[in-house]
Amino acid sequence: MANGQIDEAKLQAFLGRVVGDFGAALSMPLAYIGLKLGLYGALAEIGPATPAELAAHTGTVERYVREWLINQAASGYVEYDPATARYSMSPEQALALTDEASPAYVGGGFYVVKAMSRAVERIEEAFRSGGGLLWGEHDPDLFLGTERFFRPGYAAHLVAEWIPALNGIEAKLQKGGIVADIGCGHGASTILIAKAYPNSQFYGFDNHAPSIERARAAAEEAGLSDRVTFETANASEFPGEWYDLVAFFDCLHDMGDPVGAARRACASLATDGSAMIVEPMAGNAVEENINPVGRTYSGASTLCCTANSLALGGPGLGAVATDSALRETVLGGGFSSFDRVAETPFNRIFEARR
Repeated sequence: MANGQIDEAKLQAFLGRVVGDFGAALSMPLAYIGLKLGLYGALAEIGPATPAELAAHTGTVERYVREWLINQAASGYVEYDPATARYSMSPEQALALTDEASPAYVGGGFYVVKAMSRAVERIEEAFRSGGGLLWGEHDPDLFLGTERFFRPGYAAHLVAEWIPALNGIEAKLQKGGIVADIGCGHGASTILIAKAYPNSQFYGFDNHAPSIERARAAAEEAGLSDRVTFETANASEFPGEWYDLVAFFDCLHDMGDPVGAARRACASLATDGSAMIVEPMAGNAVEENINPVGRTYSGASTLCCTANSLALGGPGLGAVATDSALRETVLGGGFSSFDRVAETPFNRIFEARR
């Protein structure tokens, strides 16, 4: 192109953005390593430390820790004091990277990124030939990371805001209702609700057998095995005809037969029951997804959500499915109403009724 067609300032700004993305991409696996090896937790615990001190405290090799800390400081994940040559974590950094009970915890996302990066070759081939990649074929860290990524938001909002927003469901669960959690994964959402409503019974269903095994162990650890049951089942075939609430947590969009799943949910509800569909935040127009949240969810959707649906011959709704696409899907399953009843920066919460 002729020089006159290039705006040099815009070019340099774009190149700067790309270099920043290079740094971010290379830093993601290092953050994953930091979580796995307990480097963040140790630094938060011992306070300002040199690379040698952090390495000694964690039983790791100083030379690697030294380089890791430079990267983390440049990323803004830890602090560096040139006067003392020591690294530390601010309270905000520590909260987000070490406290799994905090709504601000983001550690699960690094597991997800690590796992999805291993799917690149399969997804590249799918771009050429079609098809996709099943959920269960991903790196196992995806299952753990997904639980840890979504659990903080569920813990902060599910019982406090989302269930009270449903039509009469909170009262049913307080008195003693029956709940089905479809696509429950490791059971984090099921167990959260079960702890809040001790008079109710809960059933979690997922087609990924290893996740169900982990969910059963989690229920046992929480002392809830008498009220929480996990079974391997497809979303369009799960048992039961009596549920007061059927929930889909961040999963309907990646199913091979989302209409069939909605149809089964509709048929399984008791009188005056509701379906709660929790979906990633997305806009109703492409331009409404041109933001950090849309960037994250569309990336994950390409590598995982859409790929899973297409591998099953499904419609590929994807993580940035519009409200109207979700409405069409749910109403196509036999529901008569579909309304957004709550939202967060990361999720949309819908209620469907017969």
